[in-house]
Amino acid sequence: MRTNDTPDEPKPETPTVLGRFLGARFYHKSPQSKPADEPVEVVDDKTPDEPVPVPEPTPAEEPAVIPDPPVSLEKDAKPAAGPTAAKRHMSAATTRRVLAAVAIGAIVAAIATIFIAGGFKKDNDLAVTPPGESAGRAEGQTFLGASSGSCFTWTNDGADIGEIDCAEPHKFEVAAVIDLSQYPGTEFAPGSTYPDVLRFTELQQEHCDGAVNDYMRMKFDPNGKYEVGSINPGQDGWNAGERTLLCGIKLVKPSGVFMPMGGPVLGQDQSKIWDTGTCFGISQSQATDMVDCKQPHAFEVAGFVDLSTQFPGGPPSEEDQQKFLNEACGKVVDDYLGSPDALRNKTLTAFAGEPLNAMSWLSGSRKVNCHVGKSNADGFAPIVGSAKGDILIDGQAPVPPPPEPEGRALPTPLPGAAPLPQPPG
Repeated sequence: MRTNDTPDEPKPETPTVLGRFLGARFYHKSPQSKPADEPVEVVDDKTPDEPVPVPEPTPAEEPAVIPDPPVSLEKDAKPAAGPTAAKRHMSAATTRRVLAAVAIGAIVAAIATIFIAGGFKKDNDLAVTPPGESAGRAEGQTFLGASSGSCFTWTNDGADIGEIDCAEPHKFEVAAVIDLSQYPGTEFAPGSTYPDVLRFTELQQEHCDGAVNDYMRMKFDPNGKYEVGSINPGQDGWNAGERTLLCGIKLVKPSGVFMPMGGPVLGQDQSKIWDTGTCFGISQSQATDMVDCKQPHAFEVAGFVDLSTQFPGGPPSEEDQQKFLNEACGKVVDDYLGSPDALRNKTLTAFAGEPLNAMSWLSGSRKVNCHVGKSNADGFAPIVGSAKGDILIDGQAPVPPPPEPEGRALPTPLPGAAPLPQPPG
């Protein structure tokens, strides 16, 4: 079994500036180009220039008037002898009638052929197995016994992949079963070469994105915590004749490592939020994958805000969301740290994740994480220890700023509390 991303092994990707982090992705992913449609060569088993033999009448039976016969196209054909030679050609009117009849006959034949064959098929019009059935067989067995709604889990190497009740923690939920043997041409024919990672990525984009959205009843949040994934039969299964691609849903860390999901995905909150107390590592001043908070990290999840409490109707503007989140996340962080003075005394900064766009909102997502960290000119400063206890920032214990002067309307700016870096573009 091979997933589109090797299970539980981090993918090498290029980190990007997170800015406010963000419900957005940690890494840029290069779009994969789709293969161009292969030209189809139509071969006609009848050659239009094939010479047609002209029967020569016997002298005794030669009619007085000879109808227009087809003329030979042989280069060495000789004109017929005798008084009928001038008549052995097609008149212009007869030629037009013959060609018209041939054209009409060809059209009728083509329509009949298309009707019998079930109509035209697109390159990506593959067979999708309906729920409750399986598609594709390897050595007489159905591929994982998979059907729409099946759930699977495995350990690190993926060799022990097996189906499990979706109510239990699992790593993949099947949305559709795609039979690649129905693909036009010979690319996936018996004995064909096992596709590389790039080709399987293209197939996932072509067939799984739409399948997952259908499975989620047109309410899949492409910016939410779940992602579209696929499982292919692997080299051994492919060599055994298996041509099934499983399209489904996965939950992964920023590095791409699979995480367990609890319960069927349909109907769950898809908001891209992480558990309170989660810390995200740091490399070259940028956030990376989840780490223990005792390790150097960029920021820590302090909780989340439910935007539906402020915006019960349709999608609010991102500007309105940001204004509300700035204030709401300040309160969430104060509660997480246990004191309204802790954030200032530790010279930390509270910030919110990205506001939700209209697509996420219409998919049902409503929650945004609140974080606590320390920014610098390049991005984030490394923090060791949970913000709820003693911490080190850049290897040093934070020094609380001087107390606020009485009567001051605005708080004293925190040392080093520069605005958080914004994402490029």
